[in-house]
Amino acid sequence: MIGNKLKVARQAAGLSLRALANAMSGVVSAQAIGKYERNEDMPGSKALIALAKALGVSEEFLLSEDQLSLEGVDFRKKLGTSSKEEAAVQARAIHMLERYLVIEDLLHLRSVEWEQPRSAPYPVSDIRDAEDAARSVRDDWGLGNDPIPQLAELLEERGIKVLSMDLNDVDGLAARVRRKDRDAARVIVIKRGTWSERKRFNLAHELGHMVIAPAEGVDVEKAAHRFAGAFLMPADVLRAEAGAHRSSISVGELVALKKRFGVSVQALAYRCKDLGIISQAACSRLFKVFEERGWRHYPYEEPESMAPELEEPKRFERLCYRALVEGVLGESRAAEMLDISVRELDKRLDQTAV
Repeated sequence: MIGNKLKVARQAAGLSLRALANAMSGVVSAQAIGKYERNEDMPGSKALIALAKALGVSEEFLLSEDQLSLEGVDFRKKLGTSSKEEAAVQARAIHMLERYLVIEDLLHLRSVEWEQPRSAPYPVSDIRDAEDAARSVRDDWGLGNDPIPQLAELLEERGIKVLSMDLNDVDGLAARVRRKDRDAARVIVIKRGTWSERKRFNLAHELGHMVIAPAEGVDVEKAAHRFAGAFLMPADVLRAEAGAHRSSISVGELVALKKRFGVSVQALAYRCKDLGIISQAACSRLFKVFEERGWRHYPYEEPESMAPELEEPKRFERLCYRALVEGVLGESRAAEMLDISVRELDKRLDQTAV
């Protein structure tokens, strides 16, 4: 039965039942598609081909039995984000994960286990406990205190699937991925077009949600924010760079520190305040400057902004190239997996070879 796969593909495409029927040029009605999704009926071969074409997926995808679901979904979103957009983002994530896990299976790779830090989950009874949690994750993963150059790559090496999407009111999500007869995987979705310093903080924030266990009464989002700041900007290193106690700190210094840690000047100002390097009043003065310069509003462009492509996950793309070269995927199937044309695939392969 194709009901779940069909509904996921339709939501991922952002189509209503009626819009999908129109995209199929009336091969079947919206009511018929509703019956397919409820598993009350099965499409014939003509309708199946039309459904696959309209949704940009293969017929094999719609017919495959492997089903994924997301559990414990944590969204980073704007107030007023519609439930429709949330459902579409989840469906797109599932759709991308289907392809990711197929590639891993074809290459006989471990697909769902992530390297959870040994001491996790870390109890957080006070916001400041998130500092200890961040230090413990760095210790467990052998990261030392150095700034992390490629956070998306690090998380993927540790078994977390990082997906990049074009998003509107949603900045990302984190969730567990459930698949039949397998352990739960972990996934983080990030917003493709945003500056990389913002992506990095979002990734660290979502990692925080995965490894901390806030006690009742602790603000979960603030705890994850504190974890992210401590993970990306270790206290001892930042104090060595900026000083232990300052009456003020210049925007120019923050921009220089931004280059070192790969975070926004706003995240740095907050971190300096949290560590007592500057006072709350000094932090407030800085944020007044940030507001005046427009850095707190879309498109959030600060000095030395890091291009969006600098913090993009690349593992899935590399695995597709590997599967193609090793002959376990054909060229058209690899292009479909990457959601690009065969011509674009050939172009990328030429660049990769060079």
